[in-house]
Amino acid sequence: MQPQVYYATGRRKAAVASLWLTPGDPACNINGIDFKIYMERRLLSNHVQTPLEVTGTVGKVGFKCKTQGGGKKGQAGAVRLALARALMKMDETLRKPLKEAGLLTRDAREVERKKYGMVKARKRFQFSKR
Repeated sequence: MQPQVYYATGRRKAAVASLWLTPGDPACNINGIDFKIYMERRLLSNHVQTPLEVTGTVGKVGFKCKTQGGGKKGQAGAVRLALARALMKMDETLRKPLKEAGLLTRDAREVERKKYGMVKARKRFQFSKR
């Protein structure tokens, strides 16, 4: 009999993460690579692992994740949201600690577009009186 698998999707900036959570299997992979190696900086791997630490499921569950788009930081945020959603699907009693930690809220901040006649979105070219 195959173990139960829980699926969830997370998004952050331009990154999208599709995650499959398997209870009992401690292997954690992102795009076929161990998540601590894929997320090169320790800060990002800790960011991804936050939902597991909050719920006390480190080593009890594992996940396989596919990410695309954005940079490493956006992908880390997307994986974190997907992991929190999958944990909630696995056990509904984990909703309260995840919600209190703010892990079920999608961070909707996006990069503001550049406007014409300006250097960036809000920065203007230097003004010259003469």
